[in-house]
Amino acid sequence: MQYNPCMLALALTAASAAAACAAGYQSMAPTGQWYGKTFIGLARGSRSLALTFDDGPNDPHTMRLLEVLARHGIHATFFLIGRYVQQRPDIAREIVQAGHVVGNHTFTHPLLIFKRESEIREELSQCRSALQDAVGQHSNLFRPPFGGRRPAVLRVARELGLAPVMWNVTGYDWNAPPAEAIERKVAKQIRGGDVILLHDGGHKQMGADRSNTVIATDHLIATYKSEGYDFLTIPQMMGR
Repeated sequence: MQYNPCMLALALTAASAAAACAAGYQSMAPTGQWYGKTFIGLARGSRSLALTFDDGPNDPHTMRLLEVLARHGIHATFFLIGRYVQQRPDIAREIVQAGHVVGNHTFTHPLLIFKRESEIREELSQCRSALQDAVGQHSNLFRPPFGGRRPAVLRVARELGLAPVMWNVTGYDWNAPPAEAIERKVAKQIRGGDVILLHDGGHKQMGADRSNTVIATDHLIATYKSEGYDFLTIPQMMGR
């Protein structure tokens, strides 16, 4: 075959573009493991599920969600935004007093892949301080906002003693769709051993409407308990 420098250049360009796309995908894909290990659940087929809620504490929907969880007798894991914890430490305390686990979701909810290491450290440290002030001792769990991470994000988290937690099922509930739509999205993805992502708050402001998430959570728990699933917190699932 005759050597063609133009074709070689095109091939190299295409390969570079593909690699860049793959790297970008892995920085946001919840189950991606290129940049370091994160917890995404148990082996498929397990009869356990973990409910996780991001972006709280949020008035009034976090408290309504706590009522649903209490009625079903299960515990969940809440990844809290530090600035909201400072605004409503009482709600954060209610979560812990009800037996749920709280984790670090940064102080202001930025996309960390675009932040310097010093900024990443500050976000995680400030959130940890806010949680410590509000509830005292808490878990070492960390979930990056939007799922965004690169090697520096995971390195800083681990230097601070934090364990990164992602998910493998989501209800796509951040835009407050109807409860039935949230339930359908989750049901299509459940295979057992899953970490389910839902939201009790919104990162833009306190007071985000999560009423449909509360309804969907009630229905999902009832459905999967009737099918023989048990619900675990993330630390409990990690222990399995």
